[in-house]
Amino acid sequence: MTFADLGLSDELLRSVEESGYNEPTPIQQQAIPSVLMNRDLIGIAQTGTGKTASFVLPMIDILAQGRSRARMPRSLILEPTRELAAQVAENFEKYGKHHKLSMALLIGGVSMGDQIKALEKGVDVLIATPGRLMDLFARGNILLTGCNLLVIDEADRMLDMGFIPDIEDICKKLPTNRQTLLFSATMPPPIKKLADKFLSNPKMIEVSRPASSNALIDQRLLKIEPRKKRDALKGLIRDLDVTTAIIFANRKTTVRDLTTSLKRSGFAAGQIHGDMEQSERLKELDRFKSGEINILVASDVAARGLDIKGVSHVFNFDVPYQPDDYVHRIGRTGRAGKSGMAVTLATAEDAEHLGAIQKLIGSAIPMLDGAAPAGELEAEAPPKKAPRGRAKKAEAPREERKPERARDDRPQEPRRAPRVEEPEGADEGWNGPVPDFLNFGVPN
Repeated sequence: MTFADLGLSDELLRSVEESGYNEPTPIQQQAIPSVLMNRDLIGIAQTGTGKTASFVLPMIDILAQGRSRARMPRSLILEPTRELAAQVAENFEKYGKHHKLSMALLIGGVSMGDQIKALEKGVDVLIATPGRLMDLFARGNILLTGCNLLVIDEADRMLDMGFIPDIEDICKKLPTNRQTLLFSATMPPPIKKLADKFLSNPKMIEVSRPASSNALIDQRLLKIEPRKKRDALKGLIRDLDVTTAIIFANRKTTVRDLTTSLKRSGFAAGQIHGDMEQSERLKELDRFKSGEINILVASDVAARGLDIKGVSHVFNFDVPYQPDDYVHRIGRTGRAGKSGMAVTLATAEDAEHLGAIQKLIGSAIPMLDGAAPAGELEAEAPPKKAPRGRAKKAEAPREERKPERARDDRPQEPRRAPRVEEPEGADEGWNGPVPDFLNFGVPN
């Protein structure tokens, strides 16, 4: 099947061909004709499957007829984070270049005045995060009564971030006879309830088992002592023919320290995490995409939605606390039909989290040396006894009690006091304007 078989316009087919795509992905094959027929739709699919193009492409053709009015967008796409909203905007610019459609991006971290000016001119496509949209609505800068097409993207992520009440409020402000498209990687009960309430006789499309991992990714696990992790990671980067790699850590402090260590060892490394300003994140991503650096150390702020072409390896320096985060992290490689490799460095204390990950993906992660399955980690790590006279605390993700040292590192400054830092999964997400440099491995 080709894109021409899906009922898209000649102008749109030309844009798709110029972008280098010839065959639609499974979700595009199933979703595009239904969207063009004005049906409500539920799509169960993860990033990297071509999900975004499955609604962007038909929306462009639908909106080709009609005219926008001031402060009354004709369509609305809701995204949980600024980064994902920016990437959807990039898709509209890429595929809509032969159409005269106007677009506005409502996200935090950029001038509200510029966004208000764009709305005053009238827009065909409004891409927004719920918080900024509700803010401008409360100020009277936007009306939703003329919006006839709604897309709720990454609905399960919306749930995780506490946006479902906002989504319900927004849906009530839209016309009741609108077309609604909902996309999610999983379908937990609150999302099912949302769909039942606001979608009318939707077509259900599921292109892969929820939370499944990409078969093109060679997943491996390295059992390691905590104090040897940095040296082991550097050895892997040297030995595994790494061209470009993203290294994930659970905490911002680990991201910063590990990046410094890699640089001192001669690696071209950069970093992104939640404490960085938007301009700093953009600069680091630009350096990574251009090849100025080939290693990007990241917290989970970058795990979902980030789509950079040609990432050969993903390294989990820390085992993620949440099993879903593992799937999203390793999904940064093995994209657009290309193979990739994901290596997880695990200590004995990671056994519980590792077990949850393997239960989610439905298989054991093979050891890097092929010696033993990952499930044997727990058996080799007897539990530590609690100190006398003190109750044993409930298990929780542990931070390093003292800074690690690698052979080629300078000693780090000791911490003055214990500090509890929120995992990066709590970060709202991207904090910047539309990045012009992002390159998409598939039309997602």
